[in-house]
Amino acid sequence: MKKIQVSPSILAADFSQLGNEIKRLEKGGADLIHVDVMDGHFVPNLTIGPPVIKALKKNCSIKFDVHLMISPVHKYIEAYSDAGADIITIHPEATDNLSASISKIKELKKKVGVSLNPETKVSIIKEHLEQIDLVLIMSVNPGFGGQKFMPEVLKKIEELKNIKIKNSLNFDIEVDGGINFKNSKDVIKAGANILVSGTTIFKESNGNIKKNIEELRIP
Repeated sequence: MKKIQVSPSILAADFSQLGNEIKRLEKGGADLIHVDVMDGHFVPNLTIGPPVIKALKKNCSIKFDVHLMISPVHKYIEAYSDAGADIITIHPEATDNLSASISKIKELKKKVGVSLNPETKVSIIKEHLEQIDLVLIMSVNPGFGGQKFMPEVLKKIEELKNIKIKNSLNFDIEVDGGINFKNSKDVIKAGANILVSGTTIFKESNGNIKKNIEELRIP
């Protein structure tokens, strides 16, 4: 099994101190930095764009795991690549041609992620899995931080893990939404190897980021 990685979501960070918050995550042992990009159209919220990502990336040695919740997504892929995204994750529903969008990300020499909302079936991406580096399973409805984990997605994680094993594929399985110290164990057991967490990392243990990241990694 792949090493369990933690990708803290800066959606739960202090936005007035984002540069310092990312330094805290680096010191705390984060494997990736998860950046949620929302457009107020594909999801009902607005967050940050390429200029902010570019500014934050300048002083960060950790890879940026950028989740694009924007539609139509294809025309924005290059801008986020140029801004410093290392992994670009898109939703199948946000592009007219998933194959073309996957190819575009690969042409830009970035890792390709595809995200599945709670109601989106694995079958929608099955034919693309050989080209995908990461599948992001949403365990809440995207758009807001601080939501409760939806345990019904555990079956989807297991389904994806079984497809991966059966076909000898090597993509990462990432889970995002309401991840805490208890359900993280279930998520890892189901087959995930990357956990996205915001509130738990920034708020638990009186904000002891290192301790919280280490605890989330425990199977």
